[in-house]
Amino acid sequence: MAHFEATVQGNRGESTRVGTKASGMDAYIRSLQGAVAVRLSHDPKTGKDTVSVMLTPHQGVGTVQTLYYGPIGGKES
Repeated sequence: MAHFEATVQGNRGESTRVGTKASGMDAYIRSLQGAVAVRLSHDPKTGKDTVSVMLTPHQGVGTVQTLYYGPIGGKES
């Protein structure tokens, strides 16, 4: 059963994908100047969903920087 859902929109229309608690969900969105990597996962010990948002290089261009890591609802969750 789907726990996560993602929608992406580009010049070829919209597409939706789903992920389970076990699989999580990964997105890698890139340009010629770098990329953004997003990972959603579920921690069965706490019962909370977490997210990681990072800048990452693409084809040798860009930087590595964690923009956010923590609960999907924000740091105060």
